[in-house]
Amino acid sequence: MGFIRVILGIVVIFVIAFLAIFLHFLGVWIRALMSGAKVSLGSLVGMKLRRVPPSLIVDARIRLVKAGLSLETDALEAHYMAGGDVINVVNALIAADKAEIELSFQRAAAIDLAGRDVLEAVRTSVNPKVIDCPAVGTGSASIGMLDAVAKDGIRLLVKARVTVRANIERLVGGANEETIIARVGQGIVSAIGSSPTYKDVLENPDRISKKVLDSGLDAQTGFEIVSIDIADISVAGVSDVSNVGAQLETERAEADKQMRQAEAEGRRAMAVAQEQEMRARVQEMQAKVIEAKAEVPRAMAQAFREGNLGIMDFYRMQNIESDTSMRRSIAGDDGGEDAETKA
Repeated sequence: MGFIRVILGIVVIFVIAFLAIFLHFLGVWIRALMSGAKVSLGSLVGMKLRRVPPSLIVDARIRLVKAGLSLETDALEAHYMAGGDVINVVNALIAADKAEIELSFQRAAAIDLAGRDVLEAVRTSVNPKVIDCPAVGTGSASIGMLDAVAKDGIRLLVKARVTVRANIERLVGGANEETIIARVGQGIVSAIGSSPTYKDVLENPDRISKKVLDSGLDAQTGFEIVSIDIADISVAGVSDVSNVGAQLETERAEADKQMRQAEAEGRRAMAVAQEQEMRARVQEMQAKVIEAKAEVPRAMAQAFREGNLGIMDFYRMQNIESDTSMRRSIAGDDGGEDAETKA
């Protein structure tokens, strides 16, 4: 009798537990059943034990079923436990199916786990978006314009608009929008730099966009470039030094002038030094002459002592010197008079 009571108690406890679980998941189970996305009660209990929100998984499955898609709850649970956004992935699958874009759940989950907005990627694939190049607040002087210089040295400010479509096949591991902007900017600057004159660029801006577009700038990126349009192009303002070539030539001429001035100053300094050197040599030669004249009296005294020079010889020499001095004086006076007469 006691054994039967124990059995009945266990059954009653089991029934009560079952009813409690059933009532707890009744709303979710009925919602799935009425939506045609039937989920077993055991699956709901398993979700709860795995700390997965049953209502979230059921709502995601209902959306898929109502959109004509079929996906087991195990895949949705696995993506949730991996840290993914289940609802966003489901919405992306539905949007891709309606747009007739081939997108599997595995790829959508991979894109989501890679940190990309898979729903936005599908929308961009259907409706391409336009991005500015350069981005607003960047570029030359942070005015949102690219700064490029043509071969003739004229600076141009350029702004482009790039229309891109998401490439779902390359979203995982592909570069983002910043790479597209950087590549397009580099291509525009390079294309303008290879133009002979700035007039060619102003007259035919479509050549620049076509040349950049043909460069395959969307390789290894998550986007496909649809078009590149030059939205604005102008010559840099006067305050920004529009003619870079002229500025460079001016700076080069100024540098050449300073170099030539330095060379001339060096030559002048050398000439002054040489002049001073010649003056010093003249002074030296004059000193030697004075020194030589000082030796004459000594030589004459020595000649007197040795008997090689007599008194009469000495007088005759002095007479000759006096005559010479008188003639020089007369010649100097005549020269002066002639000079005054000519003047």
